Amino acid sequence: MVQLSRRQFLKVTGSTLAGSSLALLGFAPIAALAEVRQYKLTRTTETRNTCPYCSVGCGILMYGLGDGAKNASASIIHIEGDPDHPVNRGTLCPKGASLIDFIHSPSRLLAPEYRAPGDDKWQKISWNDALDKIAGLMKKDRDENFIEKNAQGATVNRWLTTGMLAASAGSNEVGYLTHKTIRSLGMLTFDNQARV
Repeated sequence: MVQLSRRQFLKVTGSTLAGSSLALLGFAPIAALAEVRQYKLTRTTETRNTCPYCSVGCGILMYGLGDGAKNASASIIHIEGDPDHPVNRGTLCPKGASLIDFIHSPSRLLAPEYRAPGDDKWQKISWNDALDKIAGLMKKDRDENFIEKNAQGATVNRWLTTGMLAASAGSNEVGYLTHKTIRSLGMLTFDNQARV
């Protein structure tokens, strides 16, 4: 190791500081070459979404690679908080920070499943079949249990045997439309995940 006296150390430090300050001010003797680096997220597609865990509704940015073609299957490789979102401003709780594990979990359901009454096996069905089945069961229950008039003969239009729990990750507009739709069917039991 080189032995420097205190005076030599101060000279070297001072000249280094002066030289770097002049370079920062634009007095560099030659043009500076910028180093180009390939970051991990440069080739990805950014998608904005909402965290599905709790009722806060934090904004997230999901980064995916691949376009779903044969040679590049689409996959989410990184998730972070959305700095432009008014709720969380880029921060995520521990559950939100672990969303990548939720997405890539081997036990995650990717399609609706149905178990017939009395059966012990679940079978995968399409989204259209699931929505048709839900709509059919709702119609059947409403037709059987709808109360048009109460005991005094006043029109009440109530449906008391089915309830609705709305998702809190939706926007205010989605919540408003859900509330209006459910109330127009006569359903009284209505709540939001944000209160549960």
